[in-house]
Amino acid sequence: MATKVDTQYRELLNDVLTNGMRGQAQQEVDTITRMAPKPLHYKLSEGFPIITERKISEKMWRAAIGELIGFINGARTQEELEKYGCSWWKSWVTPEKCLKRGLEPGDLGPGSYGAAFHDFPTADGGTFNQFKEILEQIEELPHLKTHFITPWIPQYTIRDKGKQQKVVVCPCHGWIHIRIIDGKLLLHMFQRSSDVPIGLPANLAQYAALTLMLAEVTGYEPYEYIHSFSDAHMFVNQVDHVKELLKREPRPLPRMILKNKKKNLFDYRPDDFELVDYDPHPGMWDIPVAI
Repeated sequence: MATKVDTQYRELLNDVLTNGMRGQAQQEVDTITRMAPKPLHYKLSEGFPIITERKISEKMWRAAIGELIGFINGARTQEELEKYGCSWWKSWVTPEKCLKRGLEPGDLGPGSYGAAFHDFPTADGGTFNQFKEILEQIEELPHLKTHFITPWIPQYTIRDKGKQQKVVVCPCHGWIHIRIIDGKLLLHMFQRSSDVPIGLPANLAQYAALTLMLAEVTGYEPYEYIHSFSDAHMFVNQVDHVKELLKREPRPLPRMILKNKKKNLFDYRPDDFELVDYDPHPGMWDIPVAI
């Protein structure tokens, strides 16, 4: 099955570079930000959105999918995430960063993705498993426009005088709207803040994989993944790398296969996926990462 040559990622990079505004960032490296750029639309029958402008290693895309699966299962510590194949949170959960937020070393905090997705705090003191409840709602009332999931727990993300933030990194992605239309499943993920050169390729892979998983467990066709943004940015020390990426000609997208199909969303693991027909440009392993 042929896939298409997709230019949306490079067009976004160019838009940020050309039309973005320079500003300060918490990481002490200035950013170039494009607010609310054009959303990315991926029909999954035309290819899977792993970028081809530079090689994304198998270790990285599996870790990205594993991270999201871990969050869906309630993981909120480095140790828990490593069980799903994701080890890249180490730089954000150091003893120093956790102590600043009143957390134990290695803990992402009660305001993190895993806590929000799996154990969202309720007014009566209990917790709410968002994915479990949404799957039940889709089964009973698939036509609803309220299949919506949020990673944001406001009381843990506010930081001002007298308030201590209870999350090492405020959620950047994970506002998820699922629609079932004409037997097809569409997933729209809104991203608050996106490091387009480094973070976005992982986010595209993990949420497109989520689209495949959700479609399989609900019995619908995995039709389209849509990714939209508020703050899409690059750091100024990434600009030279971005300019080099933009010189590379577009190549066809690969395909992603669910080689182990399961009916329980929480049972999926990174090894259940297989990427085929991936022919990217060489990797660019020295793009700076802001921490």
